[in-house]
Amino acid sequence: MGKPTGFKEFDRQAVPYRDPIQRANDYLEIFTHAPEEHLRTQGARCMDCGVPFCQSNTGCPIDNLIPEWNDLVYQGRWRDALDRLHKTNNFPEFTGRACPAPCEGACVLGITNPPVTIKNIENAIIDKGWAEGWVQPQPPSYRTGKKVAIVGSGPAGLSAAAQLNKAGHSVTVYERADRIGGLLMYGIPNMKLDKGTVERRINLLKEEGITFVTGVHVGKAEDFPAGHMTQIMQERGVPLKFVDPQHLVDEFDAVLLATGATKPLDPTDRAPGRHELAGIHFAMDFLTRNTKSLLDSNLRDGQYLSAKDKHVIVIGGGDTGADCIGTSLRHGAASIVNFELMDQPPEGRAANNPWPEWPRIFRTDYSHAEVKAKTGHDPRQYAILTKEFVSDGAGRVKGIRTVQIDWSKPTQGGPPWTEVAGSEKEWPADLVLLATGFVGPELAVGEMLGLEEVEPRRGWKTFKADHGAFTTNIEGVFAAGDCRRGQSLVVWAINEGRGAARAIDQYLMGFTELSAPGLNLPQQVV
Repeated sequence: MGKPTGFKEFDRQAVPYRDPIQRANDYLEIFTHAPEEHLRTQGARCMDCGVPFCQSNTGCPIDNLIPEWNDLVYQGRWRDALDRLHKTNNFPEFTGRACPAPCEGACVLGITNPPVTIKNIENAIIDKGWAEGWVQPQPPSYRTGKKVAIVGSGPAGLSAAAQLNKAGHSVTVYERADRIGGLLMYGIPNMKLDKGTVERRINLLKEEGITFVTGVHVGKAEDFPAGHMTQIMQERGVPLKFVDPQHLVDEFDAVLLATGATKPLDPTDRAPGRHELAGIHFAMDFLTRNTKSLLDSNLRDGQYLSAKDKHVIVIGGGDTGADCIGTSLRHGAASIVNFELMDQPPEGRAANNPWPEWPRIFRTDYSHAEVKAKTGHDPRQYAILTKEFVSDGAGRVKGIRTVQIDWSKPTQGGPPWTEVAGSEKEWPADLVLLATGFVGPELAVGEMLGLEEVEPRRGWKTFKADHGAFTTNIEGVFAAGDCRRGQSLVVWAINEGRGAARAIDQYLMGFTELSAPGLNLPQQVV
């Protein structure tokens, strides 16, 4: 806890983002830095709640010791706060920027008052740690002689690599892209997670002894759909090597699949014009190409999907949809509209959404605020169903026909909504971005090894491996992260990576001293 009466004395004051008009003109991070006194005051609001839901159950999937480091920040003991933070979180600079903070939704103070600014404090602790030089490589004092291969360098693969390396195993991480980081590098735009921040941590992991290999696709050498990272690299002549996963099984003592959930969901698949018209792209194709071009040439090479002077429609809300909005705005789009199938959420918790569940309430993300600041209106349109993509007569999309839906009137024997008569509308659209989620991993690597699959939701398929054990049906092969549980949060990927590392260490050595978070947490998809 912080100050015993702090929650009574101080109001919540989140660290503000940069001015929306200014930040919309660049790709620099949207965050600002708060004075230490501000952060100490906010840390003082952490109350003596008895049971800190923020760090357990519906709160933090990695069991961050939140009340402890809130109290340490309140006391000005920043170095100790950093040590507490690193006990449970390998990469607080990633979660402090990209996590939606379920911990704040579960904060006990949030029952009656605005919750503690946990995410701000976490980010400030790690940023100060880097600035003061406290974050230093800590290679293991000995090596076990065991070798582990990890396929995928997203947050699950990286956290597993860090933990297994700490245990003394020799770890090699394989990544098919030309840069390490997975979605941290190419799935989250620079203004929300600067790539220098990612590379700084990768360099430290290298100094600690982890081997990273880029440009290696573990799986089949076959044609890939447009927007696939392998296809993008082939387009640009980037050298790419294909490796049979069985080779890794034969050469290493254990193999961890942390390949993510990269197969996109397309709810517009049957809409007329969807597959005939150019100008319709999945969100990750748009975001990946933009970030790669930004890093390669500051966008001067033109190797990205430009939204400049185009009428952009983003189908699907959530973080990915918001990132497409923010990127399109920075390109100089003529207009931006965001379609959301669901109704607009309420301002406060509904009766069926009690604390400490994640609050399903109306929020304005960074890019929504930017569009509103520039145009005067929020880009989001709710309860809209896409019916048809309209052709310009030359093979490109020029618009979308939609209808409003009423969620209060389910269709008998059909969808849980009714189309509203007379609500048809046509929207101008030169560029359509589908930010509609994912249905699981690319399964080829599992098929090559003979891995069993499960269907956690209708239409999804993931690799079968129980949480806690993370073992597949193939001896020595483990699975963790989104490829095991389905698309989720960065913090859940870290949970899975740390848990898989513990399981692999136990498998290799017969015992383990590695910690792992939340082995008994409910496994619903977040």
